[in-house]
Amino acid sequence: MAALGAVAVLGAARGLAGRAARAAAGLRGRGPARGYAAGRSQNPPTFGFLLDIDGVLVRGHRVIPAALEAFRRLVNSQGELRVPVVFVTNAGNILQHSKAQELSALLGCKVDPDQVILSHSPMKLFSQYHGKRMLVSGQGPLVENARALGFQNVVTVDELRTAFPVLDMVDLERRPKNTPLPRNDFTAIEGVLLLGEPVRWETSLQLIMDVLLSNGNPGTGLAAAPYPHLPVLASNMDLLWMAEAKMPRFGHGTFLLCLETIYQKVTGSELRYEGLMGKPSILTYQYAEELIRQQAERRGWAAPIQKLYAVGDNPMSDVYGANLFHQYLQMARRDGAKELGAGGLQQQWRSAACSCVSILVCTGVYSPPEPAQQGWEPPFHGHRDFRFHPGLMKASHVVNDVNEAVQLVFREEGWAL
Repeated sequence: MAALGAVAVLGAARGLAGRAARAAAGLRGRGPARGYAAGRSQNPPTFGFLLDIDGVLVRGHRVIPAALEAFRRLVNSQGELRVPVVFVTNAGNILQHSKAQELSALLGCKVDPDQVILSHSPMKLFSQYHGKRMLVSGQGPLVENARALGFQNVVTVDELRTAFPVLDMVDLERRPKNTPLPRNDFTAIEGVLLLGEPVRWETSLQLIMDVLLSNGNPGTGLAAAPYPHLPVLASNMDLLWMAEAKMPRFGHGTFLLCLETIYQKVTGSELRYEGLMGKPSILTYQYAEELIRQQAERRGWAAPIQKLYAVGDNPMSDVYGANLFHQYLQMARRDGAKELGAGGLQQQWRSAACSCVSILVCTGVYSPPEPAQQGWEPPFHGHRDFRFHPGLMKASHVVNDVNEAVQLVFREEGWAL
């Protein structure tokens, strides 16, 4: 897929229309979730927060002190959130309920699983692939996550390697000592599911390529690589992310870059995705807005949530994504869904939000430029399918940390600090 401009990215949502509509209907049909206290506030909020996690609330497994201060402002005396909040992370190597428990312990505030959006959460919308036999790559509770998303017939890279031991040849210690008999009972793979960065990149890169080049039959060889290739769904496009180290670490976006480059070099064609999930994908922000709406409904806040504030530390994923979604909302309200080429997605999702404001913090990937760097344009770290648009990379606000972000929003909205 060639690099897409902002409007072209909007157009890429065409294929997601039916899936998003079904998901929206399913989300709206759920009953009240545990952990939310009913009852109306005297001043119902008309805004909500989309909070990134790594680099905003935590660094690795350590909570950022400003996050604790922020949540003291966000909760009332009963320990309930004063405004709707969802946690939108590009991480995906953990179960949703486990992430909610981790955040609850770190922040001292009850976080429910349906407040957490992992990078691959919107894959629930791709129901036409849920019954297919999918090769899944990543780490952590990989099979459990795939099944929670709806994929019931998955094969891990390790299982594929066990079935075809002669495929994994980089590590001399793992090469088979004897040539095994060829397999003829292996059911063909029908697609590839990339949930996050794997551990042994050389193994995953090799075996994913084998599946794509063999049309799902890695024990055989084809005279020519099939194109279009098998469907590929991927989540988390972050090139870098921030942990305890002083410098950013490789993210799943770096793995995707390697896979795309190898595929292009070997076949002469571009690797194509049926879906790219996680920030800055518009679908992820629509998904987040729906969860914000549900929270407000459960709390008895009748006023629609019209303004979203997205707080993040990564200009490419957090700022670009929030600004792209804001542009999307503005264009949808002005021109309508059909003119955006989104295949009726907005018509069926019916967003109540009017704006999405990007707030960049300096506790993670981003740090303010030094005086000597003034005027210097950093390299574009975004995914190949998202063009570099300088305006989308500029945050509406830049603050030191998430506590300052919450104070800024409360002042903007006329709320007491």
